[in-house]
This record gives sequence, structure tokens and C-alpha cells, in this order.
Amino acid sequence: MVAVSTAYSANTYYSVAASQTANAKTAGTASPAASTATDAAATSVTLSDAAKAALAAKDFATVLAEARAKLNALLTEAGRTNPLEKDKLALDLSSLDARELYAMASDDSFTSDEQKAAGLEMQRRLEAALAGPAAVAKVTGNYQGLYKAAAEYLDSLGAEEKAATDWIAARAAVTEGLKQLQTDPKKLPDAGEDDPVAIYLALVKAGETTTPRPITDVATSARSTLDALYADATAAGKAPTFNKNTTVGTYIDLSKFDSRTLSSIVLDTSGKFTPEETRAADQALRAKSGAALVAGFQNAAKSSDPTAFSQNIISIYSAMSPEERQAAGWSEDFYKAALGSYQSTSQLVKMFADAGGTSTSFLGLLGQ
Repeated sequence: MVAVSTAYSANTYYSVAASQTANAKTAGTASPAASTATDAAATSVTLSDAAKAALAAKDFATVLAEARAKLNALLTEAGRTNPLEKDKLALDLSSLDARELYAMASDDSFTSDEQKAAGLEMQRRLEAALAGPAAVAKVTGNYQGLYKAAAEYLDSLGAEEKAATDWIAARAAVTEGLKQLQTDPKKLPDAGEDDPVAIYLALVKAGETTTPRPITDVATSARSTLDALYADATAAGKAPTFNKNTTVGTYIDLSKFDSRTLSSIVLDTSGKFTPEETRAADQALRAKSGAALVAGFQNAAKSSDPTAFSQNIISIYSAMSPEERQAAGWSEDFYKAALGSYQSTSQLVKMFADAGGTSTSFLGLLGQ
């Protein structure tokens, strides 16, 4: 059982794991699987190098103050006084960056419920980072990509968080896991109780991964955000518009919305949005979906593995919530096609290798 004593362990992944994982581990070694109801795409944040440098330059007191201001604004916008409801996260904290979230989790100026909310968001983000690679590991039996994803996630966190004892222990466990995988990439490492990947897999097996906010709640937040953007445009004397080429109005850029928020607008299960809003959201969501596919193809093109593109599709699909898949038109048949492509290509590569060829020469035959 994982000991929980520090802000990092209590608020990234380990508080929930400490209370729920022990029983899961006694049930046997967990098999890799995609997260059950992981709110994945909503956690994706891309910062420019300049933005990253500016973020790193802030002292932690400034980060604390900004975290408090952002949290207060989010609570006010949502009409809430507490980010939790029945011990579950009831507020979208995806706009807080990693340092702000850690500040909220670790500083006593935040209430215990606010700290717990930050912990749940941190857990959600780690699960989101691992969901796709875990699905690929389930299909391929290879754990290397999963452990590399965990290493990349941990390395992306802020300096204060990375100085915590529990981050150091978790990162060391992932390093040990990667080391063991060099010997046998298809054998789940035994890297100790601080291994966040093993904890995640155990929680998946036990059905105890985080539950995303109901899509109706996401839609309510989206409605409030749109209304606020409209009000700001009107106050500036310009009409809000979804026309990117406007010269007289204020462009409402939905590409800045995360995929789950866009999905809530596209699906509009509660009738909160206009046809114009759903069309604009649909265009923005499909652009994100298309960009993900292009990135997956480009990444695969650099690989010597002919199954890489299929694996990338499996990873992207598994990291999406059911609502995101529905709104983006990613059906189960699409996943099955990617899975079938992986299986058939793998079989062809094996047959080719058995006949004396190599994966490189196999790609040559494919014209790559």
C-alpha cells in the first residue's frame, strides 16, 4: 500500500491509489487496458517556448496568487462555493497549469476541499496521459510506450512538484521500469509501490479510475463561457462572430476550447446552444480530430514499425471520452479497423521475418 504524507502524493495520483489500490493488487497483476471513462482530451494543453519560459520565471508566490484568483473566478462563473460535490470534482480546473494546480494542492491557504479537488484533477491528468498508451500496451503486449508516457508526464510538471519526495520516488520507479523493459518489453515491471503505472493499471482493473464530469455539467460551463465572451465583445463595442476573417466584429475562437467542451456543444443534449454555435463547435472539434490524425501519421512515418499508425489511432481513440468519439464521428468500427490493421500488418511482418526478411525491408516493399 502506498504511503501518503506529502502534498505531491496526496494530490497527483496517490491519495486515491492509497485507499483503493491495495485490494486491486491482491486480485492479481493488472493487465493493461484503456481507462474507463477518462476525460482525456480536455487535459491537453500546448504552450509555446516563450510561454513556458515566462511560466518558469514566475516565483511560487505569484503562482499561488494566480491560482487563487483563477479558482475564485471559476467558482463565481459556475455559481459555486465549493469545487467538490459529494466528494467528486464538480468544477472544470483544466485552465490551471501544472504549477497552479500544485500550488492549490499543496498550500494551506486553500481549503481541504479545494486541495482535494486539485488532487482529483491531478489524478485525472495522469490517467489521461496513460489511457492511450495503456490501450496500445493491451493490444501489443509491449509496456515500453506506457512507461515512456509516464516519464514524459512526470517530467512535464513544475519545479516545485518535482522537488517533492513522492515525485522523486515515482520518477525513480518509472526509470526502473524502463530499465527492466529493456530486457523484456512484454513483461510488466516490478518497480515497487511508488510505480504510478502499476497503480494506474490496478485502478483500471478495479474500475476505480476517475469519473469525468457529466457532459451536461460541461455544457453548462460552456454556455457560461460563451456568454461571457459575448458580453466582453459587446462591451468593447463589437459584435461577437465565429467568422475568423471578420474586420468589424470580435472573433470567438472555439479552437481554444478543449475537446470535451466542444463535444458538449456539438451534442447539445440539453438544448443550450444555437445551431450556429453547434456548427462552429463541430468545425473546431473536427479540426482537432484531423490534426491528431495527421500528427499520428507523421509520427508513424518516422518510425521503422509498419504498425505505428494503427497503434497511434488506437491510442488516440482510447484517450477520448465516449462523448468526444460520438461528436467527432470516431465510431467503434473505426477502432476495430485500426485494430484489424495492426493485427494483419503484424502477422505479415512476422511471416516476412520468418521468410528471412526484416521490418526495414518490409517497409521498402510497401514503398515507404
